[in-house]
Amino acid sequence: MTLPVLETDRLILRPHELRDFDDLDQMWADPDVVRYISGEPSTEEESWGRLMKYIGHWSMLGFGYWAVTLRETGAYAGDVGFADYRRGMTPSLASVPEAGWVLSPKVHGKGVATEAVARMHQWAQDETDWQKTCCIFDPEHKVSQKVALRLGYQPAEALGDYGGLPTLIMHRKMIR
Repeated sequence: MTLPVLETDRLILRPHELRDFDDLDQMWADPDVVRYISGEPSTEEESWGRLMKYIGHWSMLGFGYWAVTLRETGAYAGDVGFADYRRGMTPSLASVPEAGWVLSPKVHGKGVATEAVARMHQWAQDETDWQKTCCIFDPEHKVSQKVALRLGYQPAEALGDYGGLPTLIMHRKMIR
């Protein structure tokens, strides 16, 4: 399978490679990055597992995460993509592809998240037969919720539960 490389005016979204590990590890170890995700900076071992999950999704499911790089410099800016984590949460996400995005603080506030996430959704629209996608957030993570709303996600009527914590679930229908 040839993995897709996506482009925008400012970004290149490409499959993760081993060379991304140090940047990915540094990003996920930043307390500001994980504040609304796990609340705890990732260890090197956790970051390694994450990289393996990103790569494995493509080979097993035909979709996954991309490494976001800045077109101008080639600098690693974060991770965006779709996954099926089979989360033990209520309500179940039941095989609905879950969109996610995590960006380096170096690019926060510059529209990179919206640009990258819009591009990955364009790929999903063009290349999959999905009827909808979902994303989940800590209810306090307002910045990512704004990105989701801009891209057509709508919040569920009630909060879900993931790991004993209230979780905002949002869905986006594919227009076909």
